[in-house]
Amino acid sequence: MGKLRRYCRGFSHQRQKRYNTSLTLIRPIEVLLTNNACPLCFNSNNLENLHASDQRRYFACPVCSLAFVHPDDYLTADEERTFYDTHENSIEDKGYVQFLNILVEPLLALIPTQGRENLQALDYGCGPGPTLSILLENTGIACDNYDPFFANNALREQYDIITATECFEHFHHPAEELKKLCNVLAPNGYLALMTSRWENSEKFANWHYTRDPTHVVFMHDKTIEFIEEEYNSNVVFKDEKRVVIFRKK
Repeated sequence: MGKLRRYCRGFSHQRQKRYNTSLTLIRPIEVLLTNNACPLCFNSNNLENLHASDQRRYFACPVCSLAFVHPDDYLTADEERTFYDTHENSIEDKGYVQFLNILVEPLLALIPTQGRENLQALDYGCGPGPTLSILLENTGIACDNYDPFFANNALREQYDIITATECFEHFHHPAEELKKLCNVLAPNGYLALMTSRWENSEKFANWHYTRDPTHVVFMHDKTIEFIEEEYNSNVVFKDEKRVVIFRKK
């Protein structure tokens, strides 16, 4: 379990501790520079204040149940890039491959073996060491890589499968990102997301997932229901903690 939690954060405990001492939010937390609204459904009414172990301001939306950081507390693009450069994941890392298989295995269970060579997948937010694409290609599925920092490639017009592992929580504009992904997802295509889900305010207060300063939005089980309805899809797989697979109608 310790290893899986490490990959969920994307870096070791020692690396996290060292990084956090050199990257402290210096923006005055009492000043709100931008209007506060849910970045998924854009509701701005009756937002619930959440508390975590850091100084960032967190809110929960009563409409879609997304938890999110106030945008004034986001890192800059340069700060994000510096943080991502510390990630050392690769296909040679057996623990990381095991972690990715939490998503890959249920996804492949939905896809018949016959005809996989005709499918085109996209690993969205692949990071500096693309690995999931290799796992899919080893099963016969062609897979492109995309990452805004490390593989900023043009997307195809259509994909049969889109994966985003440990990616959703980094979206500054989740509504725009989901719309973009759904626009390039073929009818009956699969959108497979891996992101840890929050449960309640008590657990949120001490949740390890908020300790990563690049994590700014947090999915809830009810958020999945909102996405299912808003983005014309059906949930075809959901585990108890972090993986959900949608199929586009």
